[in-house]
Amino acid sequence: MNDLTTTQGIVALAAGGVAVVALVFAIVLAFRVRSLRKAQRAVLGEESRDLVRHSAELDAAFGDLRDYVEEALSRLEQRSRATDKRIDESLAYRALVRYDAYGEMSGQQSSSFAMLDEHRSGIVFSSILHRDQARVYVKQVVEGQSAIELSPEEQQAIEAALAGGAPAEV
Repeated sequence: MNDLTTTQGIVALAAGGVAVVALVFAIVLAFRVRSLRKAQRAVLGEESRDLVRHSAELDAAFGDLRDYVEEALSRLEQRSRATDKRIDESLAYRALVRYDAYGEMSGQQSSSFAMLDEHRSGIVFSSILHRDQARVYVKQVVEGQSAIELSPEEQQAIEAALAGGAPAEV
């Protein structure tokens, strides 16, 4: 026991303490390396691979995926614009106005019908009925206006269409 109190004994005890700490540190590191290898196998699989090459492959795959998603998004935007255009040009407003064109009591057999798209453009056509004849007039409407003068009933049909298509009778 006398040897432990000497300089050589103290150095030996210190070296033993450092060795125990190093052993504990080595055991902790071994467990961490084991869990790191387990995580690495989960990513890389069971086969032995180069981590840098695998990372480069993943980066290339993500690049390809990004390009595919951007291309798909571009196609989707094009289809969306085409669909929006088709919707804007479809029939959005319509209204029918029935009236007696000649002031006769004929049961409001004449009518004007407006059909307009989202841009308030389209046609208004009128059917004027009399006892011995019938006439049909068609006028183009661009942004709610016609180049040809509209009858009061045709104007009323356009206004009714733009107001929500409520039928009106004169």
